[in-house]
Amino acid sequence: MATATQWLSASRPRTLPAAVAPVLVGCGAGFAVGHFIWWKGLLALIVSLALQIGVNFANDYSDGIRGTDAIRVGPMRLVGSGAARPQLVKYAAFACFGVAGIAGVVLAATTTWWLVPFGVAAVAAAWFYTGGPKPYGYAGFGEIFVFVFFGLLAVMGTMYVNSRHITPTTVAAAVGVGLLACALLMVNNLRDVATDAVSGKRTLAVLLGDRLARHVLALTIGGAYLAVLVIGVRHPWALLGLLSAPLAVAPLKQVLGGDKGPALIRSLGAIGRLEFVYAVLVTAGLVLGRA
Repeated sequence: MATATQWLSASRPRTLPAAVAPVLVGCGAGFAVGHFIWWKGLLALIVSLALQIGVNFANDYSDGIRGTDAIRVGPMRLVGSGAARPQLVKYAAFACFGVAGIAGVVLAATTTWWLVPFGVAAVAAAWFYTGGPKPYGYAGFGEIFVFVFFGLLAVMGTMYVNSRHITPTTVAAAVGVGLLACALLMVNNLRDVATDAVSGKRTLAVLLGDRLARHVLALTIGGAYLAVLVIGVRHPWALLGLLSAPLAVAPLKQVLGGDKGPALIRSLGAIGRLEFVYAVLVTAGLVLGRA
């Protein structure tokens, strides 16, 4: 029987900045144009966090029953380690998707029902990342999912429920946050590249090869800071986001220096912290610019 600590570890708290960051920036973009509704921001955060935790449990379940986690480099998985019954982990994923759905329906009812198809697509994407007969995460499309749903849609969706419109600043911010979310996933896949290749999980890191994947990861981080410069054209205070750049040095040194396997676990945590601080600083700049 899995302990509470094991369940918490399986929810993969290192990945949660990818859920918090886009909502923060989306709220900041709304505030910058004079439209911020705190309870809608809170509901958007619940949707994002529930989806992120749900996809983590869904991956635990799907990878576990496929045997992908038989040789595990990263943190413990519930199903792969035998600590929890697969069905129980699947129910936990569905419960998280249900929480996201309830919060999403409230947002749709108070904004526009056109949000519902996007919510359904987000849940489907979360499940079929590693679930179903042909999971797209096993074909190298995981980073596209993360960029779209934890970058573009999460930031622009949060902005839209607050203001009912989307600005060019929001698009640039969504691109920046999405690229850092991609970096978080890619360093995770770089850590597991050897075992994934053996188990048949063809992530983007496996398809690109170790060397090229490392350079692509560095480019995603660089692209996020290019997005800050674009935002700064109209909102100079948002250039505060550049102050997070020193946090990128350590993980980039590890990645470009060729660290492998467990050594990259530190990089995963570092990029998570980088994304969170980046989002806080960009959001603070947008708020200060409005003030």
